[in-house]
Order: sequence, then structure tokens, then C-alpha cells
Amino acid sequence: MAKFSNGCVVVALICFLALLSRTADGQLSSTFYSSTCPNLQSIVRSAMRQAVNREKRMGASILRLFFHDCFVNGCDGSILLDDTSSFTGEKTAGPNNNSVRGYDVIDTIKTNVESACPSVVSCADIVALAARDSVVLLGGPTWTVQLGRRDATTASFSTANSDLPSPASSLSQLISAFSNKGLNARDMTALSGSHTIGQARCVTFRAHIYNDTDIDSAFATQRQRNCPSASGSGDDNLAPLDLQTPVVFDNDYYKNLVVRRGLLHSDQELFNNGSQDSLVRQYSNNNAAFSSDFTAAMIKMGNISPLTGTSGEIRVNCRKVNG
Repeated sequence: MAKFSNGCVVVALICFLALLSRTADGQLSSTFYSSTCPNLQSIVRSAMRQAVNREKRMGASILRLFFHDCFVNGCDGSILLDDTSSFTGEKTAGPNNNSVRGYDVIDTIKTNVESACPSVVSCADIVALAARDSVVLLGGPTWTVQLGRRDATTASFSTANSDLPSPASSLSQLISAFSNKGLNARDMTALSGSHTIGQARCVTFRAHIYNDTDIDSAFATQRQRNCPSASGSGDDNLAPLDLQTPVVFDNDYYKNLVVRRGLLHSDQELFNNGSQDSLVRQYSNNNAAFSSDFTAAMIKMGNISPLTGTSGEIRVNCRKVNG
């Protein structure tokens, strides 16, 4: 019996060391919270369903929040941090200021999760799960979210300004920006399909609808009605990124690109006599192909430089570091 007990101890120790090694190496797991917070995914899904029922656009906003988090020093919840005396956060960086939304939704989810599993689940993982649920709730595909991220204890205003691709980006700039994060051109084109939902501000597409030639003239005229040419006039007026089905996650975004109805300059760059034309056409004709590549790219993006093991912390309040 003593030998058996010692054997159990040895096996348990080996398993523990293997788990420790895995998390130290940055390896995420779909079962990370299976014993410490078994109801996590249903808690997140329930709150996201309420948020999307209140406002369909919120699904797109949470998906974008995840993207803007991961592209700045990895998927570490840094975008959620408010400014402090020691650092300026990412919320007021150019790509995020008056643009990224949904912080309050993440706060609500975090409060619900903390009630069930105090100090166990990271804000970074909550954002990853909420982004997946946003897509599913708007009719898109599902995927298994890898978990085990920890939260950053600082944020980077400068990196948010430098690393997030601009709506004025060229195709080569887009490919480069994604490549810098370990994502290839196919990943970039699939992830751009997230623009099948959501709205954009006039200031982000004004130059495209007035100055570019790779745009359907009737579409440009339609968008100009709500987006004056003068800078500073109507900057925050909104237009759907996908004119056809702005609150349904489908492949209409790519169908729009094929007929030169991409809202942003960077959107239309994906179909403008360049290297991604054939893939855009494939996605426009095959929603299943788009869904498959999109989910694979989302998993890949979610694995950008996660904090694991003893790095970072599990924030109790997503807006500020502990203590």
C-alpha cells in the first residue's frame, strides 16, 4: 500500500511538472479552467447573449476589442487598463480612441465570473471567449478557445499606435503588419472577414469614398450622403462595414469586395488586382471555406504572446492592476 501511495505521489508530481512546464512554455489549453471554474463558458455566453440582444453591434465591438488587444504585446488584456500615474494605457491611442467599445460588457462578465470563481479567470481569457461568442451569436462559426492566459500589469500607448493596422493601409502594409504577429496573408484575409459585421466612422473611410478609384461609383455616392468631404464634419457618423447584412456573420463582406463595395481603403485592397484576389473570390463563393479559415486564424491570433505560468497576474478588476 505504501508503494502504491508513493507511486501515486510520483505520478502526480510528474503530471504537475508537465503542467507547469506547459504553462511556462506559453501552451494554452481548452480545459484550463475545467476544475477551477467549470461554468466559465456558460457564464460568458449568457452575458454576451444579453449584450448582443440589447445591441447587435456589440458583437462586432467585442470581436474588435480582442483583435486590438492581441496586436499590442499579445493577448494579455492590456487594452482594458485605464491610465495610471506610471503609464498611459491603450484606450486613447489613435486606433482605439472614441472607437473601441465594449469595456463595460467585459466588466459585467468579469463581475459575474468573479462571483462564481474568485481570482481564477483572467480578463484576457474572458475577452477571448466573449469574442468567440460574439461571432456565434451573430450566426457565425464556433471554435474551441484555448485558455490559460494571464493579464498584463502594464499597457503600451506607443505600441497601440504603431502596431495596429490603419484603415488607410495598402495590401503590402497589411501583410507586413500581420506577418509581424506570426499571421500569414491567408490569415490576414480571413480575419479581415470580421468586417462582415459592425460599423465604421466616417473619418476612417472618407478618403476612400472621395479619393479612391477602386470603388463602385454608386456605392461611393451613397456613402457620401452621410459622410461630408470636409475633415472634421461628421467624423463620427457611422456606416455599416457590410452593406448587405451588417449584423449577420457571413461571407457577404467578400461579395462586396468583388463588386468594389468595400467600405475602407484597407478592405478594398484585398481585392484590387493583388495577391489576395483569388482568395477573396473563393471566400465570396464559399462561406464554409471562409468559416474554416477564419476560425483557424482566430485560434492562431489568440496564441500571440500570451502571458502564462507566473507571468502577469489574474486581475480582479479588468481596468486596473491588483493591489
